[in-house]
Amino acid sequence: MATGTMFRLLTAPVRRWGYAVRALVLRVLAWALPYWTRGEAGRETPADLFRVLYLGWLAAFLLKVLGSSWDVSWHFKWLRDDLAPPHLLNTVGTVIAVGLALVHWYTGYGVDRTASRLIVWGTGIFLIAIPLDLINHRVNGLDITAWSPSHALLYIGTALMLAGAIRGWFVGAGPHTGVSARRRTLVLGGLFAFFLENVHFAQQQQEYGVLEIASWDRGAPYAEPSLLEFAAQQMGRAVDRTMVVKFSLPIPEWVYPVYAVVVGMAAVVFARLMVGRRWTGTTVAAVYVGYRCVIWPLLVGGDFPASAVPFFLVLGGLCVDLAFLVRVPYLRPVLGAVLVTGGVYGGLAVQARVQTPPYAVESWPVALAGLAVAWLAIEWFAGRHRLTAPEPGAMPLETQAAPQSEAPQSEVVAPAAGA
Repeated sequence: MATGTMFRLLTAPVRRWGYAVRALVLRVLAWALPYWTRGEAGRETPADLFRVLYLGWLAAFLLKVLGSSWDVSWHFKWLRDDLAPPHLLNTVGTVIAVGLALVHWYTGYGVDRTASRLIVWGTGIFLIAIPLDLINHRVNGLDITAWSPSHALLYIGTALMLAGAIRGWFVGAGPHTGVSARRRTLVLGGLFAFFLENVHFAQQQQEYGVLEIASWDRGAPYAEPSLLEFAAQQMGRAVDRTMVVKFSLPIPEWVYPVYAVVVGMAAVVFARLMVGRRWTGTTVAAVYVGYRCVIWPLLVGGDFPASAVPFFLVLGGLCVDLAFLVRVPYLRPVLGAVLVTGGVYGGLAVQARVQTPPYAVESWPVALAGLAVAWLAIEWFAGRHRLTAPEPGAMPLETQAAPQSEAPQSEVVAPAAGA
């Protein structure tokens, strides 16, 4: 057989794949380019475009969560590498998020003014935080703690992006967009599960740290010798248990329970208000904890460090749902704070029989007071800005029908009210 014929036979599958990809790209461009027009936030959004935009947000956040989950485990085993696989996976999600932020900002589709501002500000803060984090690691070395200022900017940026996506979906999703009530609830709950993951992420410092110390005590540390030696040099001491404890758990013991109650459960309270379903708090917390249970064996199977899983969050979410059985708005936050604080600290006490990060039991009054104040503020804010779930059968004003848009589709989303 001639060499040219053999080459054509071998490359035929590649060429067919290339033609298919080219055809797909052309179809996507033919669909998307008519929408690429300058517009103000809140403009009428075609139904198919609305669904694609928020499917994109779900994909972006999923990739970011997978990358970050892998990343924190990676950093308890290996020295930091800017081009480590977890960073690259997270970067793919970030690129999608940046692209979506540009679409919202330029076209005005899929968001009202408030959602657009949240997304744009969140994206900007996240992009600024990336080089700051790189500089921080160059100057300060290891910086293992997830609680550092440069890392905090990454969480804040992601939180604002998530808040914008939650707001955009809340005011825009409805029957006129082809979004059923069930799908509206599921996506909103899913976005809040991502939000809880982002809020709780820094706590993984302690959840991985406690098992890092346990691995040292067993004589088989998770961390590679190069990482332990680097950390010891940075601290100016030998590689010993004291160094490992300082490397793994540099955070005061009161932080873990107080942060879980005041910040983590506040996110669950907001989810319960906006989604409006009876067991929203339990479900959002259970989805996050379930994800941690799924990713745990995958990481351990890949020879990465294990972490303690915050099962107590499910009990906290259940207590939030029980608190919402109280219908008096200003009584519910106070009673709810008592119930949730008891649930979280009680859950920690039970989980401590297996494995949990060190926590200061005597910190409960601070946690209770902090959650009561946060809960009152959330109830006031959500009511003032109409962010509570509508009554069954009612349609939010922002999603009532509107005239047709200039886009080349017949289904449209009405312009959402601006902030």
